[in-house]
Amino acid sequence: MSSTPLLELRDVAKSFGGVAALRGVDFTLAAGEIHGLVGENGAGKSTLMKIIAGVHASDQGEMRIEGKIVRLRSARDAREAGIGMVHQELAIVPTLSVAENVLLGMQPRNRLGFIDWPAMVAIAGRHLESLGLAIDPRAEMGSLPLGVQQLVELARVLFSGARIVILDEPTSALSPPEIARLFALLERLRAEGRSFIFISHFLDDVLAICDRVSVFRNGAKAGEARVAAIDKAWLIERMIGAGHHELEESYLGEIALHGPKDAPVVLAAEGLGLGASFEDVSLSVRAGEVLGIYGFMGSGQLDLARALFGKTPPERGIVRIEGHAVRLSNTTHACRAGLAFVPESRRSMLFALEPLYKNMSISVLERLARLWLKPKREREIARRHIAELGIRPALPDRPLGTLSGGNQQKVALAKWLTFMPKVLLLSEPTRGMDVGAKEDVVRIVRRLRDEGLAIIVASTEPETVLSLADRILVMKKGRITREFAHEVVSKDRLLAAA
Repeated sequence: MSSTPLLELRDVAKSFGGVAALRGVDFTLAAGEIHGLVGENGAGKSTLMKIIAGVHASDQGEMRIEGKIVRLRSARDAREAGIGMVHQELAIVPTLSVAENVLLGMQPRNRLGFIDWPAMVAIAGRHLESLGLAIDPRAEMGSLPLGVQQLVELARVLFSGARIVILDEPTSALSPPEIARLFALLERLRAEGRSFIFISHFLDDVLAICDRVSVFRNGAKAGEARVAAIDKAWLIERMIGAGHHELEESYLGEIALHGPKDAPVVLAAEGLGLGASFEDVSLSVRAGEVLGIYGFMGSGQLDLARALFGKTPPERGIVRIEGHAVRLSNTTHACRAGLAFVPESRRSMLFALEPLYKNMSISVLERLARLWLKPKREREIARRHIAELGIRPALPDRPLGTLSGGNQQKVALAKWLTFMPKVLLLSEPTRGMDVGAKEDVVRIVRRLRDEGLAIIVASTEPETVLSLADRILVMKKGRITREFAHEVVSKDRLLAAA
C-alpha cells in the first residue's frame, strides 16, 4: 500500500442546530483496504459518511484524496471524485432489468440518440462477469433475492468508476450464505486495489472482513486498531463505555431466558397468514412476559406486528385475547380489544409540531373528555409520564420535534400508558437511538413487564431482542422456524437460526 492514504480527513467537525455531531475527527482509508466503522446510533458515523459522500459540508477540517485537498459540495462532486455509496435501503428500480440498473443514468446510445438495448445488456453482462457475478443482465431486478440485488447495486457503483465505496450496513438483511458471497466479492475487489468503508452494527462481520476498524462514540473517534490485534470485547468497550452491562451482554456472550411458565396467556394467535408477508404463524404471550420475534429484514416479523394491531389485517387465522376471539380488521378494533402499538417509524404516530402533552393524550381523548377538551388534565397526565419515563426536557408544552429520537420514543410509549393496555406491540423499539436512550427504553419495557403487561417486541436487531425478551421466536421467509425458551441463547445462535 502507498504511504499516502487514498482518502484522509483531518480535524473534521460538524454541528446541527448547535449540537455537535462530529468533534475533531481524523480518518484515513488506504488503497486496497476495507476500513470498518462501528459505533452506536448517534455516534457520528452517518454524519462522517455524508461528509465523505458530499451530502454535508464540514464546519471545519479538510478532506484529501491521494494527498490533494478536495471540497465536495454535492453528491455529484463525490461521484466525480471516485466516491460511491451502497445504502442500507437499496436504491434499485425493481421493475427494470439488471442491465438497466447497472447502467442507470449511463445507458449507451445509438447513432440516432436512442438507448442501445443490445449494447447495454452486453456491457452489463461483461461488467458483472468481470466481478465474478453470474447474474442474467436481462432479469427483472425485483425478481432477484435481496442479496443478489445488493450485489447488483454494488456493481452499479463500481461501474460508475468509484474507487472508494461506502457500504452502509451491507449485511443487515442478508442470510449467512449471502454474507459469504458478498465477502468473497469484497475480498476479490480489495485484492484488485478497491477500497471500502464498511459501516455495521454486526461486530462479527466487521472482524471477519475488515483490515482496520475505527470506533465512534458521542461524535468523536474512541479508538482505532488493526482487526488482527483486537476482539469483540475491545470494540464493545470503546463503543458503549463502562457500566452498560445489560447492553454489553446482548453484544457479547450468552443470555439466559427465563419467561413465566404459569402466568395466564393474554394473546394467542393460530394460523395467521397475510399474502406473501407471513404464513401459518401461531404464537402466544403471557402476562408479565416479553416475547421477542426476530428475523432478518423482510422475514415477516414487522408485518406481523402491524397485522396484530389491525393496520394490515391478517387474511387467515384466529387471534384470541384472554381466551376470547377478536376481530382485528382495523386499528380501532385492536385498541378496543386491548392492544397498543408503537411502530418502527415514530413519525407515523406522533406530531412533531404539537406539544408533548397532546402527543401523549391523543389516543385517550375520548376517555378523558367526551364533550370538550381538558388541557389541564392532559398536562397533568403528561407530567406524570414525563417523570416516570425520564423524558427530557421535562416540559409538557415543548414541541415534540425538538426532542431527541430516544425521548420521542418515550413519548410514543407514554401515549399508551395512561390506561394500561393488555398487550403492547413494539416494532424496532430502539432503532436510531444512542446507547443511553436504548438503556432507558430497556428499563422502561422491563418495568412494564414486571407490572404484568404482556409485550411483543418485533425487531431485525438481535441485540434489541436479546436485551428485552424472555422468550424468542425466529422468523424466516414469513414463517416461525425456531423458538428459544428457558435456555441460554447468544447472538450467534439467533443469526444461525435466521
